[in-house]
Amino acid sequence: MSSREWDVLPLEDCMEAIIDYRGKTPRKSSFGIPLITAKIVKGGRILEPTEFIPFEDYDERMSRGIPRAGDVVVTTEAPLGEVGQLDNRKLSVGQRLITLRGKDGLLDNTYLKYLMMSEFVQNQLLARATGTTVSGIKQTELRKINLLIPPFTSQRRIADILSALDEKIELNRQTNVTLEAIAQSIFREWFVEFRYPDPNEKDPKGLLRNHTSHQAKESGVNGSRSAGETFRVSGIPQGWRVGKLGEVVEVKGGTTPSTKEEKYWNGEYYFATPKDLSNLNSPILLNTERKITKEGVSQISSGILPEGTLLLSSRAPIGYLAISNIPVSINQGFIAINAKETSNLFILHWLKENMETVISRANGSTFLEITKTNFKDIELVIPDAETINRFEEVVNPIFEQVKNNEQQSATLASLRDALLPKLMSGEIEV
Repeated sequence: MSSREWDVLPLEDCMEAIIDYRGKTPRKSSFGIPLITAKIVKGGRILEPTEFIPFEDYDERMSRGIPRAGDVVVTTEAPLGEVGQLDNRKLSVGQRLITLRGKDGLLDNTYLKYLMMSEFVQNQLLARATGTTVSGIKQTELRKINLLIPPFTSQRRIADILSALDEKIELNRQTNVTLEAIAQSIFREWFVEFRYPDPNEKDPKGLLRNHTSHQAKESGVNGSRSAGETFRVSGIPQGWRVGKLGEVVEVKGGTTPSTKEEKYWNGEYYFATPKDLSNLNSPILLNTERKITKEGVSQISSGILPEGTLLLSSRAPIGYLAISNIPVSINQGFIAINAKETSNLFILHWLKENMETVISRANGSTFLEITKTNFKDIELVIPDAETINRFEEVVNPIFEQVKNNEQQSATLASLRDALLPKLMSGEIEV
């Protein structure tokens, strides 16, 4: 059936419930009912909540309406138009979010999620938005946007096609979470607990199962992670030494070419900002939001960094990490790292393990920033080359699988994004 035969109805006529959770900021607690906030609704997903409200506040907080599994949430500002769908957990919904529930038999909620993500609806949200500093939409305006309503069975088929792609993407994401945890656990065993394989063990599988505590020697180093030092040890394995990051890595910074010069922008060269890392599911950079020209690259002293460069966001906030799978130029919000001793994989996992130490070396009045000088001055235990090589042999296949999963997910997401407007317009009939 062509979209010309689909009904076009205002959103308010298609809803069993429209719940606006505006009001005072909820009281937060360290545990309780998970709180869905606008900042964790991204790209059709709701990220794992990291904030909670007290159990006793739930009834008051949700007095406007209790959300149900399958309800679609839409951000109304900062940012506008992000969409997600609730699961079957008991959840609390924060400010700047509206929950939508389609009428039974008229509007399938999963179809609604994808419809709200479509250009057809997103353009209407922007057209009805107000605000100069922050763009937002009022519930009265949201109610007026038009929805394309095919027959209910067609809605379900469209939802099933797009959901199948998203489910595979989500499975890849969950797999990568497990793989990354395994790699970090291996790092912790070897380089924090000093329990790692006997170097005489030749069976590669033994790298994961046969651990021995190597003989240690006194290092003469004292310190504490909580006080900003890297470690507190009375001894380190023989052949290892204590040094500084600047001894084992080369670091570079970046800059942003003038945004007033059109000749620097919309070119063919990747240009990364910390925002590109903030949306990653795994520490692998496959693409960037913006690109620059050859003239733009010439404005950056670090030029184009090679594939495999480790990127650390150095401010606002500190701590995003990714190994670039593309040659990339960077802005001033990064420290770019390439190991001259050890390896980038080792440094990646070392940074994950010691990020509190890195942040403790930052300073700044407007926002915290760690300089390249302060970064290079951080102490660490530097393993011998043989152990680093063996670690690389174990962890690199894990990292490659993570990378393959991310590349597959990127391909699936591109397919989903290409299908979405065609399905929502009726160009592809189902």
